[in-house]
Amino acid sequence: MEPPAFVNSIVAHSPAKLNVFLAITGRRTDGFHDLVSVVTPVEFGDTLTVELSDEGFSLVCDDLALEIDETNLVLRAARAFAGATGWKGGARFSLEKRIPVGAGLGGGSSNATTALRALNQLAGAPLGALELARVAAQLGSDCVLFLQRGPIVMRGRGEHVQALTPEAAGRLRGRRVLMFKPTFGVSTAWAYRQMAAGAPSSYVAAAKAEARLAAWLNRADAPAEELLFNNMEAPAFAKYIALPVLLACLRDEFGLSSRMSGSGSACFAFLPDGAPVDAISKRIRELWGGGAFVMETRLA
Repeated sequence: MEPPAFVNSIVAHSPAKLNVFLAITGRRTDGFHDLVSVVTPVEFGDTLTVELSDEGFSLVCDDLALEIDETNLVLRAARAFAGATGWKGGARFSLEKRIPVGAGLGGGSSNATTALRALNQLAGAPLGALELARVAAQLGSDCVLFLQRGPIVMRGRGEHVQALTPEAAGRLRGRRVLMFKPTFGVSTAWAYRQMAAGAPSSYVAAAKAEARLAAWLNRADAPAEELLFNNMEAPAFAKYIALPVLLACLRDEFGLSSRMSGSGSACFAFLPDGAPVDAISKRIRELWGGGAFVMETRLA
């Protein structure tokens, strides 16, 4: 439905994501990797303001370290939208950045998809759901998942998405989690190169990944903690020993089930009722330094 004529700006939430289950199953002939992953957005994220403009596309951001040139995914998304629709308008984007960069939390992909959705609304919805997904998939493997409202299963290189059943999604929605990231990031490209170099042992067979996921989906009493898996941890943990050291500490001292999200370096832990969040956060900063990012949120 076309928005009223007086609507010329949108303020949109751009959520982070967590891979609560991630199995990289092999490298494709096109250079990408196949995966099976359960991914969910979280309540925490960035804020993107989009305002119609007669002066093309522009981007400002409160994080001065973020590149805001034509390589930024927000501007790439705007150009992709214009190319797909023939839309001749422009927009000013203002990004309040909270999701850390190089974290495996999908910040750039989320920003791009949020920009796509906002432009589509402001332009009178020229793209339907399938067309939006097609454009999003061209921007990045993680982009399509941010068109969904809750936990999904990603397959292929990430472009094939399937919603979880209401029962399975209910075991994830609303769960309290603590996200934390050291001051360093992990390059996604580097992580995948390391996996390819260690092939085939670095990969999980697709049939084994699907069987593990199905076992969790088919057990109505299986808690979210039993789903946790990420075989991208191996190359990251081998190089960045601070990651496994901290996760082991949180397990031994607080009984937390923790994993790395995506290619890292951000990790997360499910928080049981009564978890001493302040003490856990203090311990994280003791081991990773005062500059570590720590944020409590919930699965969306």
